[in-house]
Amino acid sequence: MSGRPDRTSTGPRPAALRRGLALEYATLGWNVVGVVVLAVAALSARSVAVAGFGLDSLIEIGASTVVLWELTGADEGRRERALRLIALAFALLALYLLVQGVVVLASRHHAGHSPLGIAWTSATAVAMFFLAAGKARTGRALGNPVLVTEGRVTLVDGILATSVLVGLVLNAALGWWWADPAAGFVLVYYATSECAAILRHGPS
Repeated sequence: MSGRPDRTSTGPRPAALRRGLALEYATLGWNVVGVVVLAVAALSARSVAVAGFGLDSLIEIGASTVVLWELTGADEGRRERALRLIALAFALLALYLLVQGVVVLASRHHAGHSPLGIAWTSATAVAMFFLAAGKARTGRALGNPVLVTEGRVTLVDGILATSVLVGLVLNAALGWWWADPAAGFVLVYYATSECAAILRHGPS
């Protein structure tokens, strides 16, 4: 008898698997739309922060694709490769935040106001926190460390959306152009720590 989980029977596990797939498809769809919206917002406001958040959306698309690949045919080798790819996504996110923050602060770049960016990052923060919580619960129900770990990528996406939102609002309201890149440095430590933890010990 195969040790592979039964994905066709009825019961709690198949229901949780369907829920996990639905959460990943929702994340993927949201971020595909987000790349387009953020590109328009970044060009109109000449905002480095908004453009950078678009790159984060691309990273989230990659992480969601990895999890969909893993959920549709898990084995130990595939799971290990999926976890390494998610660790890479964290590393890329940390690198992007670090480079973006240093460049913006060094150049003293003053972005224009971005009502579209404010609206989208507000909605994204709410959506990503909701999806991250769902992935954490579903991943634990499935005993799937890849889904749990990718849920943390989604959580970082929500936190980043919040920090970008705060920066955009402070820039628009008070002219504090430096607020957005400064907030991003907090996430550099978080993303780097998650990457190192996955590579050393696997998911927590």
